[in-house]
Formats: sequence, C-alpha cells, structure tokens
Amino acid sequence: MATLKGKILFITGASRGIGLAIAVRAARDGARIAIAAKTTEPHPKLPGTIYSAAEEIRNAGGEALPIPCDIRFADQVETAVAQTVAAFGGVDICVNNASAISLTPTLETSVKMFDLMNHINYRGAWLVSRACLPHLLKAETPHILNISPPLNLNPRWFERHTAYTIAKYNMSLLVVGLAEELKGKIAVNALWPQTIIATAAIRNLRGQEAFNSCRNPEIVGDAAHAILTKGRDFSGNFLIDEQVLREDGVEDFIPYACAPGEPLQRDLFLDA
Repeated sequence: MATLKGKILFITGASRGIGLAIAVRAARDGARIAIAAKTTEPHPKLPGTIYSAAEEIRNAGGEALPIPCDIRFADQVETAVAQTVAAFGGVDICVNNASAISLTPTLETSVKMFDLMNHINYRGAWLVSRACLPHLLKAETPHILNISPPLNLNPRWFERHTAYTIAKYNMSLLVVGLAEELKGKIAVNALWPQTIIATAAIRNLRGQEAFNSCRNPEIVGDAAHAILTKGRDFSGNFLIDEQVLREDGVEDFIPYACAPGEPLQRDLFLDA
C-alpha cells in the first residue's frame, strides 16, 4: 500500500480544518510535518493553534514542527522553510492550503480584505512554492498540492464574489503554470472538495447549522493522501476529492458526512 512514511511535508494553514486533516492523515503513515500558520494563541472564533495541531499529529504517529508563519511575508516563508530543512533534512511535499475568504460583492469588499485574499491565496502560494522549490527538486517523489478549484469561467461564480473568485482562481492558474514549468521534475496538482467542508470558516460564514450539509475535512485528507502517494508524472490535474477516492476504490462516503442522511451542498465553483 502506498505510504508517506518518512516524507517531509510543509503545509500552510495546518492549525485546523483541511490543512490539519491532510497533516493527520500523513502522520498516520509516519510522515514528518511542518505546520506553517499564524495561530499561536487560541482564537475565540477559530479553534486550534500550531501547537495543538502538532499534538494531534504526534498522537497520530507523525513528527511535527510547529512554525509561526504569515505567508504574506517572504522573509517569514523563507525562514519557515529553512527551519523545516534544518529539522527534517529537506522538503518532499508542499501543500498550499492557507486561504482567506470573503463571499462579498465589490462594494462590500474592503480594500484591506481584497489585499488579504490576494496576498494569502495566490501570492502566498507562489512564495511558499518558490521557497520549497530548491528542496523539492532534490526529493525522490516531490509534490506541490494547492487546495484550489478547477478553473470554471461560468459567470455565476464571479457574480456574487468577484474578488474571492479571482484570488482563488489565481491559485489554480499557479498549478497550470508550475505543472508545465516543472514537468517531469515535480508533480503539481490542485484538489477541491465536491461538497462544502465543515470548517471554522463555514461556521463563521453560515452558522453551525450549515454543518448538516457538509462533509468533514477527513475526506480531503484522504484524497490528498491518494494524490501525494503517486509519482511525479501525475501532474497538472484539477482533482475533486470524491472522484479521487472513487478511483482509489472507496465506495462508501457516508462516514464522511457530518449529518448522515441529510442532503449535501455542492461546493463553490462546481456546476451541477
């Protein structure tokens, strides 16, 4: 069975949610994981810190390196990657998960929020990928995985939140570019959930009741594992979590539902 045992993962935004689920799944194989995120103290609306995440990773069987890092700043990114290499000896896998979201029309999107989404979502993903690149090029099975959607130019996905859509699609354009630039050297792919995922962001945007139509983050963690255990020639793909797992032999998705039996809501950017 394919495994991430001994692999070194650098994951942004891994103190909670999808990033943490990817980290914990890798930890079950015995992976070594750098948690690069901003949250060092408990937040009233965002559960989890880099230190609580590190504890979960260790409890799952992996090694953890919690690193305070704001990926908007190149010096912090470069320092975080250097700390990872010093502690673990390299980087095999870069997961660009950190993201900012505001589902607001233009007049309700502040300039500050516009800048935040662009600086974290695609500029941050570019900075992190760039900093990891020299080490990935030395790895045996290197991967870059962006948690970003397939590029869908249906105007409905721009209508209500143009700024967020552009910021998120730029993460996906980065996948297109890096996959071609690094063809045969590093696998570069994007992963996106088929349904909305029960995260703190969803709770803050839509309330706790929204979880009834969600799957839990573990489905994305399992799908990421299936991708990251493939070879470097599996590259340039825009992948959906359920599709990945079905192709991997999974047939029962009920355990992933937060409220089994309740209808699930399709995620953004995926036409029916």
